[in-house]
Amino acid sequence: MYGSSTLTLDTKGRIVIPARYRDLLRQSSEGEMVITKDPQYPALMIYPGKLWQEISSKFEALGGLNPKVRSIQWKILGNASVTEFEVTDRMNLLIPQILRSFAGLVLKEQVALIGMGSKFELWNLENWEKKQAGLQLSGEDLIDDLPLTLEEIPF
Repeated sequence: MYGSSTLTLDTKGRIVIPARYRDLLRQSSEGEMVITKDPQYPALMIYPGKLWQEISSKFEALGGLNPKVRSIQWKILGNASVTEFEVTDRMNLLIPQILRSFAGLVLKEQVALIGMGSKFELWNLENWEKKQAGLQLSGEDLIDDLPLTLEEIPF
């Protein structure tokens, strides 16, 4: 799942997953997607169900004694929202209000859905365009000095 799409967040806070991703998601999602906060940027990460099970298990196994690990666990695991959908439908994905607020997503406005291989990122379109233009957003140095165990997790 690669590439970017400009979508509109509907009046209920949903996006429609583009058709080009649906077949793959039917195979890898088990009818659910997990949405959570990005630990570095004002964006959301969207994982197919199977991948989320792998990633969340790795985070849980890390324990919480290292303050940086614990902060990232809070951000990723503590804000995760499981969304179920019918694999035969248009794949409307409801973005919870608290996560929309974090990412600056506004009802009836455009958002950027970014395919990152096995997961998606969801951005406020203006923030995404700024990021692509090379403008700095806060949180850039979060990854400095991360434990190797975290560097091995594809988040």
